[in-house]
Amino acid sequence: MNGFIAYCGLDCETCEARIATMNDDGALRAKVAKAWSELNGVEITPEMINCAGCRMDGAKTPYCESLCPIRQCALVRGVETCGDCPEMRTCARLGQITANNAQALKRLERG
Repeated sequence: MNGFIAYCGLDCETCEARIATMNDDGALRAKVAKAWSELNGVEITPEMINCAGCRMDGAKTPYCESLCPIRQCALVRGVETCGDCPEMRTCARLGQITANNAQALKRLERG
């Protein structure tokens, strides 16, 4: 599977946090930090917007590194993505992503 597909099926290549990191784009980091702060109701600073991709070596946002329950579960289970997990279809955690993102589910089904 493409290494830029996150455990949950999201496409890290299109993530503005990753784009800002790869291009060292301070303005985009600030934009993402502001949007994510408003979306999540917590303060996220531009300095926190550093991520090479969920399954890639390198920097991760604080959420992706240690708080994302999907990433933590996949690491414990040792699966490449949630698409390799027998509980994919019934997983409530994954359902929070795939219920709002049909493309993520399609990516996981393709494996």
